[in-house]
Amino acid sequence: MSSTEAPDKSGWSASQYNETASFVYSAAYTSPVLELLSARPSERIIDFGCGSAEITLELEEIVGSSGYVVGVDSSESMIEKAKQNGLKNAFVADIQALSKIPGVSEEKFDAVFTNAALHWCKRDPEGVIKSARSLLKPGGRFVGEMGGWMNCTGVRSALHLVMKRRGYNSAELDPWFFPSPEEYSKLLQSQGFKVTHISLTPRFTLLAKGMMSWLQLFVRNSWLRDFDETEVNDILKEVEDICRIDCQDGDGNWANMYVRLRFVAVLQ
Repeated sequence: MSSTEAPDKSGWSASQYNETASFVYSAAYTSPVLELLSARPSERIIDFGCGSAEITLELEEIVGSSGYVVGVDSSESMIEKAKQNGLKNAFVADIQALSKIPGVSEEKFDAVFTNAALHWCKRDPEGVIKSARSLLKPGGRFVGEMGGWMNCTGVRSALHLVMKRRGYNSAELDPWFFPSPEEYSKLLQSQGFKVTHISLTPRFTLLAKGMMSWLQLFVRNSWLRDFDETEVNDILKEVEDICRIDCQDGDGNWANMYVRLRFVAVLQ
């Protein structure tokens, strides 16, 4: 098994992610946030939580040879896959505490971009914004999309219900940060950013591989990383059964209701 197939110490497997959640970086789902970014030739852009770099490579094409694009991610598996996909400047880093990247010029960036990553930064969401501030030029843009208020409604409450039934502290186990526009605006403004756009967009998301595959990818190695396999299987089956009434249609198709928080903030 290659190092991109098995989950790494961060809990991610690039291969499993690509197989189960390729919708995350599909053109249909990323075009709104890329329009907000409006990347231009010659710009310096850093991608926070670049994953296996599908979008990062698109940005590299836009900025061209006179620009510069860097991708960072906390997952070694994702960064290895990003390099295999052709991203030259790909580094393992914690975006919750990032001020400079070894081997990368300290010249400031025109934009910090992020897609589907910041909702995993529950430990220090303000630290992410501080990282962006430290890397941007004055007037630079922080543009992103993440899970927002009411994201995965139903699935998340099912997880909390099942864990509480078993005597666990579900709030401590929950790794997700899904802020409201008001909540996230306050964080951005506290770090010297002017918010020029922030919105919540519900997005009905079909799960081609089913709910169990989704739970195995997004819950197994986050919520349940310290649990034995037998209990994991029991927990995920309980959660799937609870979700069935709302998330599965009569033909057996599964879906999840995503709610995306999109924002544009300019460093003052």
